[in-house]
Amino acid sequence: MTSLKQKTATGLKWSAFERFSKQGVGFIISIIIARILSPSDYGIIGMISIFTGVSTIFIGAGFGTALIRKQDRTDIDLSTVFYYNIVVSLFFYLILFISAPYIARFYDTPILTPITRVVSINMVIGAFGSIQVTKLNIAIDFKTQSKISIIALVITGTIGIVMAYSGFGVWALVFQQLASTIVSTGLLWYFIGWKPVWVFSINSFKDLFGFGSKLMLSGLLDTIYKNIYQVVIGKMFTSADLGFFTRAKGLAQLPSSNVTNIIQRVTFPVLSEMQNDTKRLGNNYRKLLKMSAFVIFPMMMLLCALGEPLIKILLTDKWLPAVPFMQVLCFSHMLYPIHSLNLNLLQVKGRSDLFLRLEIIKKVLITIVLFVSAPFGVLVMCYGTILTSIFSLIINTYYTGKIIQIGFFSQVKDMLPVMILSFATGFVAYLPAFFVKQSYFQLISGGILGGLFFIGASYLFNFSEFIEVKNFIFKKNK
Repeated sequence: MTSLKQKTATGLKWSAFERFSKQGVGFIISIIIARILSPSDYGIIGMISIFTGVSTIFIGAGFGTALIRKQDRTDIDLSTVFYYNIVVSLFFYLILFISAPYIARFYDTPILTPITRVVSINMVIGAFGSIQVTKLNIAIDFKTQSKISIIALVITGTIGIVMAYSGFGVWALVFQQLASTIVSTGLLWYFIGWKPVWVFSINSFKDLFGFGSKLMLSGLLDTIYKNIYQVVIGKMFTSADLGFFTRAKGLAQLPSSNVTNIIQRVTFPVLSEMQNDTKRLGNNYRKLLKMSAFVIFPMMMLLCALGEPLIKILLTDKWLPAVPFMQVLCFSHMLYPIHSLNLNLLQVKGRSDLFLRLEIIKKVLITIVLFVSAPFGVLVMCYGTILTSIFSLIINTYYTGKIIQIGFFSQVKDMLPVMILSFATGFVAYLPAFFVKQSYFQLISGGILGGLFFIGASYLFNFSEFIEVKNFIFKKNK
């Protein structure tokens, strides 16, 4: 029988491969398209993200997490959720189809009417593959997800690039998204043998919704928050400003969101298996916390330090106004995987009620910071995200301290050595910029210097996380 440690290691490796290979290919494709299209094209897409994002939360309704957590799930449970997802996706598509002209009027951007109607089709198509994704997550089978992701990216990326070169403008982004959903869903049905039974169980729905509904409300708050910046910037500033912010946010999220996604997908089913052993749960939680910080903190500081030459080389000078936005956002996004771990713990313990309570408190504080900073410009709004990220960490760790006695100060103490080393790494990586203005030299030499400094210091000061990561990469887990 496969041990839990082997299962975790295999899941982490394939999840990491799936995320980074997917993001790597996707990143290359997005760079090619971004060099062709204008910042305004990306700004237009960013304007409707909150509407599709909120709809998607209602469609998912936290059922995926509820199914993963439920130990005695059946085909009736899966089929009930499947039919719910489809019906609700059709309902929200109808709402967005009717609302499209009003959304366009709100932003004073007429092209948003047809774009909203086409982009919203993604929700309906995606609903047909939601259970297949959940089954892969339950099985911690990210190898299959890797195959699906790469195949879909190559096909749809080609479509996006061809359309961009052919002068379709923003429609290249629209149809790339649509094609991605169609291809991914088709491949999920091809690779996963599951088919729904013709049953919708009210009892199953009530049982799963009892847990999932609170996560749905939490996800709703989180989605509104993540996209409300786009709404405010799109309304108060130009579509180009929104395009710069969207691109900066996308780059800053690239490492943090990937690490967060890997942590969420792998640690939740694994920690769920030890949910009743508090001591074991706490010990494993601290290991995951320190390893997460060890991986993400230096990556974010290197990205911050090398942001300007990176954007100049990859996106050309027309995207340079995005640099300061991205550098500031790196500091707020470096804590996202840590937020994820804390919230995962609440879900593992079945406390979706506390999860929701924390989200409400955080979003009230975040909204206050947003509207106080908005009149002072986009850059000040970005600085506000650092403040809200720190607030969120304090709030997220409150119940973690109650449940497994690992609260805010304990977690900061665990992360502090890596945080200090990462700040120093960012400074070392930025040093070449003081002497040479050539972008390629800054990027390559800064990256090498920063990377060697971090690895060397980790080895010199005998960081336990360095040994864990080294063993994880180069040795088989027993």
